[in-house]
Amino acid sequence: MSQTPLFPVTVVGSWPRSTELVRALRRKEAGEITLAEFNALADAEVLACIRAQEAAGVDIISDGELRRDNFYSFAVDKLTGMRLMKVSEVMDYSHDRARMEEMLRALDVPAFAIKSPIAVDRLGTREGLALDEFAFLKEHTDRQIKIPLPGPYMLTRSSWFEGLSDAVYPTPEDLAADVVAILREEIIALRDLGCDFVQLDEPILSQVVFGEESTETFMCAALPNRRDPTDELEFAVRLMNETLDGITGIRTGVHICRGNWSKKENVLLTGNYGPMLPYLAQMNIDQLVLECATPRAGEMDVFKEYRNEWEMGLGVVNPRADDIESPEEIIVRVKELLQYFDPDKIYLNPDCGFGTFAERNVNTTEMAIKKMQVITQAAEQIRAEYR
Repeated sequence: MSQTPLFPVTVVGSWPRSTELVRALRRKEAGEITLAEFNALADAEVLACIRAQEAAGVDIISDGELRRDNFYSFAVDKLTGMRLMKVSEVMDYSHDRARMEEMLRALDVPAFAIKSPIAVDRLGTREGLALDEFAFLKEHTDRQIKIPLPGPYMLTRSSWFEGLSDAVYPTPEDLAADVVAILREEIIALRDLGCDFVQLDEPILSQVVFGEESTETFMCAALPNRRDPTDELEFAVRLMNETLDGITGIRTGVHICRGNWSKKENVLLTGNYGPMLPYLAQMNIDQLVLECATPRAGEMDVFKEYRNEWEMGLGVVNPRADDIESPEEIIVRVKELLQYFDPDKIYLNPDCGFGTFAERNVNTTEMAIKKMQVITQAAEQIRAEYR
């Protein structure tokens, strides 16, 4: 395993998928090709993704989530008791379908392209959520490895839908108990195999804080039966701490952004981290992996009261933008955070992934490589100043 330098460069997780890979993913889902046949194609693309990150100078790499439909729906392939459903299908069970359709149009949500793992029976494990992804990475790189997993709140809230899940799990809390147990088992197994970093994705927390006030809403899938934001944030804190209770020997982080389904910045959520920080401070995690490159994420001074509270995975490039940020722009952002966090507390990463949903890459492979290269250039410059 390589040593961790100052200002380590890492990714949030997803990498753009090729048309051929998405086509093979759909053929696998339809039973037209076997898992082995799919993996034969996916292996080559994951290898290319690994080599691209290494060549760009990324210190902590992922497999690009290239074998997944999206960052949380892939749980369908790894757990029993789940059904993969398009957002457009889930809407059939909505209390107000017309309002949901109107909201999705306004937010530029591709309802036929985004899928959720809906709990339709009691959940059970097969062979781990990402143990196969880790094994492949471990075989093909000597860099440190990050495995992104859906966070316990995200997986619970996106999987429980009234009319589909309540026959087995009467409430989201009932489903959450099994989700927590599954994630705990996965993180412990990854640690024991030598994984360096598990990132738990909870982008849905932005919807809780900044989203439309209604009983049903959208963020990455469905957030059914939305409750008071304070209740939801406390629920998220409890699930995170139950998931990680007593687990040591592996770096853990929570990733939060404001949506990554569209390149239209004006349809994505806006608001600084201030309302979330009191709750994030209660989570027993090592690192916050935060969207910070877009102005929609607010200013750094919200961290003033939380100096060195966590490691910070600082988002320094926007994966949805087609222009390339300069090293100088990135360094300015890093120095803003250095007012509140020591140099050895700061990691550099994009705001979110480059290919969150299979059918909707937010950018190209070429652009992903260029953006990772510029983060590395900025890291090298600022290391020279602070080492």
